[in-house]
Amino acid sequence: MLLEMLKDLLAITRFDTNGGFLIPYFLMLFLEGVPLFYMELAIGQKMRLGSIGAWSAISPYLGGVGLASVVTSLYLCLYYNVINAWSFWYLFHSFQSVLPWAECPINSNRTAPIEECQRATPTQYFFYRETLDISSSIEENGGIHTGQALCLLLAWVITYLFIVQGVKSTGKAVYFTATFPYVVLFIYLIRGVTLHGAINGVKYMFTPKMEQLANPTTWINAATQIFFSLGLGFGSLIAFASYNQYNNNFERQAIIVSLINSGTSIFASIVTFAIYGFKATINYEDCLERTRLLLLNAFSLAEDSITLDNVFEWIEKLNTTYPQQFAELANKLENCDLESELDTAVEGTGLAFIVYSEAIKNMPLSQLWSVLYFIMLLLLGMGSMLGNITAIITPLRDFKVISRMSNEMFNGLVCLFCLLLGLGFTTTSGNYWFTMFNDYGATFSLLFIVLIEVITVSYIYGIRRFEKDIEDMIGHRPHWFWKIMWAGVSPLLLITLFIFYIVNYIQGGTPTYQAWNKELGKSVVTEYPVFGQVFIGLLLVSSVSCVPLTALYVYCRKRKHGHHKRQRTVSTVSA
Repeated sequence: MLLEMLKDLLAITRFDTNGGFLIPYFLMLFLEGVPLFYMELAIGQKMRLGSIGAWSAISPYLGGVGLASVVTSLYLCLYYNVINAWSFWYLFHSFQSVLPWAECPINSNRTAPIEECQRATPTQYFFYRETLDISSSIEENGGIHTGQALCLLLAWVITYLFIVQGVKSTGKAVYFTATFPYVVLFIYLIRGVTLHGAINGVKYMFTPKMEQLANPTTWINAATQIFFSLGLGFGSLIAFASYNQYNNNFERQAIIVSLINSGTSIFASIVTFAIYGFKATINYEDCLERTRLLLLNAFSLAEDSITLDNVFEWIEKLNTTYPQQFAELANKLENCDLESELDTAVEGTGLAFIVYSEAIKNMPLSQLWSVLYFIMLLLLGMGSMLGNITAIITPLRDFKVISRMSNEMFNGLVCLFCLLLGLGFTTTSGNYWFTMFNDYGATFSLLFIVLIEVITVSYIYGIRRFEKDIEDMIGHRPHWFWKIMWAGVSPLLLITLFIFYIVNYIQGGTPTYQAWNKELGKSVVTEYPVFGQVFIGLLLVSSVSCVPLTALYVYCRKRKHGHHKRQRTVSTVSA
């Protein structure tokens, strides 16, 4: 169960945390997360099978639910280990006297910094040019980035070594990958809260933005965050619970792990936003300093007359006293706003690599903090990969053909397959495909899978039958709260979110992505080409279509089998 907590720690890189987000996050946790976590543990422990076998045991027509979970987990595995490859890349580059993202490299003429880096920032340049060697659009493809390909190979080799002996070796690996990051996070907490301006980031995190509650996307993001955090819908919970003892108290585990999970998420968020606050404050004060120097030079003022604390007072004073002269400076004055800096700090792809590395470079002993951070990120990522890959391997091993293969061979073939497909993410346009998988590969599928799961348990398998199974395993029936969630609240919420997702997707027009423009030194919003839109459609449909297609296959097979049986009966009577 420790393994599932790791998802939320790494999910901090995609955590949309502020006061307006925390409200739907906690509501989704108690109305969706904990009840469905409980339900999946109960199913896995009762059926003693992976996701495909467990749902097929409930009804042969529902084997597609488990297959959809396997497909979704496969998509996640393909791009998830790319994050680990990036972490290896940054870790290896941290052992230098000057961090390579701390300053711009010199051009080939040795006369000045590279122009692309000057237009952007050193951290952006290192991520987009050195790490990704990114193209200007998804349509411009190039060769494989050798360094990234080797890092991805290393990530998959380590993943294989963790799972080579099956779930037993996975469990041993989790003890280390689960505990060490807490040590690093605690060290970072002490360092983070002592940084200049850290309190600004923490205040930003807990300051409510109530207008977000009216935005359906906020609720969808909150649900998705919970699904990723707890591993709902991926099949990993069912897979791990299938190895539990029959009388294991999974009810207690569901509550404890869910609460620890969310507590860890908030803890990690505080650490992260303390560092974001430091970065934003530094940028804000740099902006004020540039404005101060501009005013001092333009109006020939004494050096100590304007300070960072009274810049805005002087702007208002000079604008009133010298309106014509001040108007000439209007185009040169920057809009220094701490809130805007904080908004910028928590947006965009490569969040953990651009924003965090920019904050690290401004710390004393930056190499030490960089090594600690990327080791932590690696352990979190590798721990999450163990759950992701187990969600694929366990259900597939329930098939007779695969069960005859050794763990070493089958697990190796799965890792090799994922590695070969994942190499596409190391090309120059690979990051755009990474973004596509990240945005569309799981959210829609998870909403659908979890909705089918809770409807199946409540209305096909039956709540009464399910609570008897629970009583048989843990000695008592579930509390009325769980039954109300399973039968009413959770399905209604999921249906609402599912409809909102479809409506938002249709009304949103052509899907867009952030393309890196090296001439401007920043990302620009770009529409996906036709082939990209078609691929997005395939991502959305491929996993959910497993449910109806499997049901249709089972129906046709039974009908064919029944037809042959009737024919044999008629032949016997005729004889």
